[in-house]
Amino acid sequence: MPTSPREEPPRPGAVQPPFVREAGTLKRRLVDEATAAVGMLEAALAALWELDTTAAEEILTRDDRIDREEVAIEEAVFRLMALQSPVARDFRLLAFVLKTNNEVERIGDHACSIAKIALKLAPHGPIAWPTSLVELGQRVPMACHRCLRALLDEDPDLAKQVVVDDKVLDRLNRALFDETVSFMRRRTESEPIGLNLYRVGRELERVGDVVTNIAEDVVYLATGEIIRHTKKRLREQAEADKLR
Repeated sequence: MPTSPREEPPRPGAVQPPFVREAGTLKRRLVDEATAAVGMLEAALAALWELDTTAAEEILTRDDRIDREEVAIEEAVFRLMALQSPVARDFRLLAFVLKTNNEVERIGDHACSIAKIALKLAPHGPIAWPTSLVELGQRVPMACHRCLRALLDEDPDLAKQVVVDDKVLDRLNRALFDETVSFMRRRTESEPIGLNLYRVGRELERVGDVVTNIAEDVVYLATGEIIRHTKKRLREQAEADKLR
């Protein structure tokens, strides 16, 4: 995968300005926080598929760490803004860390919600998982990892691809609604199960939205371009490229 370095690496033994060092540390902390949150999501899905209540309860205990780190990163960003008065790309980096920090914490919250649903579904025994839900459970973590790679490399092209691919997640969420309705019609006593299955899909779809937001901000960090309102054009261009 091609990378797009945005800064000249320091020479061996060179002394970096304090702002550069602290901003670099903040970015690394953000990546570590995001990696932990995505790990929680993957663990929550594993607990769901296995209806493993012990694993689901353990996931709930990990959310406190994400919450504490979110607050600590936010405080560090505000301190740097106050003391260094950054401009241009330096300001973009801090704005990016501040916004993405909040989005990452939301991934942890959605992981906890899925773990709680696993606890509710466990007493119902083995479940025939809807096809669209299984695919969502595969695609959303993959989107998270692609977004993490785009963040690490500050790769705007990969980030734009993450934005384009969110359309697939939306389609799967709509398909899950239809599958859930059919499931509940076949077995009227299964309504609580069906509603919780659809809730899992909604949580995953929202993680997809969070990942899209982060990817949009990666593009802003790398290029200064705001693409929040141009998703439709990006997707149309991607479709046109496939037909060539």
